[in-house]
Amino acid sequence: MNSDLYHIRIGLTAAHECAYLPNHQERMAVALDEPNHSPEGYQILLANGFRRSGDVIYKPHCTLCQACEAIRLSVGDFKPTQSQKRILSKSKSIRSEMKPELDNGWFDLYARYIEARHRNGTMYPPKKDDFFKFAHCSWLSPQFLHLYDDDKLIAVAVTDVMPQCASAFYTFYDPDYPISLGTLAVLKQIEFCVKQQNHWLYLGYQIDECPAMNYKVRFHRHQRLVNQRWQG
Repeated sequence: MNSDLYHIRIGLTAAHECAYLPNHQERMAVALDEPNHSPEGYQILLANGFRRSGDVIYKPHCTLCQACEAIRLSVGDFKPTQSQKRILSKSKSIRSEMKPELDNGWFDLYARYIEARHRNGTMYPPKKDDFFKFAHCSWLSPQFLHLYDDDKLIAVAVTDVMPQCASAFYTFYDPDYPISLGTLAVLKQIEFCVKQQNHWLYLGYQIDECPAMNYKVRFHRHQRLVNQRWQG
């Protein structure tokens, strides 16, 4: 654990129903100190298992459950699997572009994604204001990786970029596209990190009991934060 973590104040939320595991309660530790709300401060907190939602930096702090494990990818050590190589081969015609703003037609794609994949989630029904509160940040400028098939927008990966690392914040895509756009988005974020000379790509939290998250462990070489030590 980074020693800088000892110098921050946290607040604890009340326990509430877990968004990922049924019959579980979740509670969050929230970073309170303003100096940590910066790209430099946030990358230290990422290394200590924190994550952001909007302007809020948080970390699971559940009393009876330790299922959430922060996961990150060592960019320099990344080796694609055979399945990932096939996805890259099939996507040679797909163009990627990192932009500071979303394309004008992003919401139609986002709405289709939420309607098809997350009707039971907290982002349903899809609303622009809800997305902006969730994705945008006053102390960090998120970047938006756009994927195009010809000129058609097929995926967007919101990406937080810091001096030494990047964080895959949220991805939405065409739910009917014939290849795994979620996996492709991570592969394109890895390419971006290589160009930026970032050491790490953070992939959020891994919950083994949640099938929708298991694509993360297929990226090698990854590490998990277990008992405040990165392992893997």
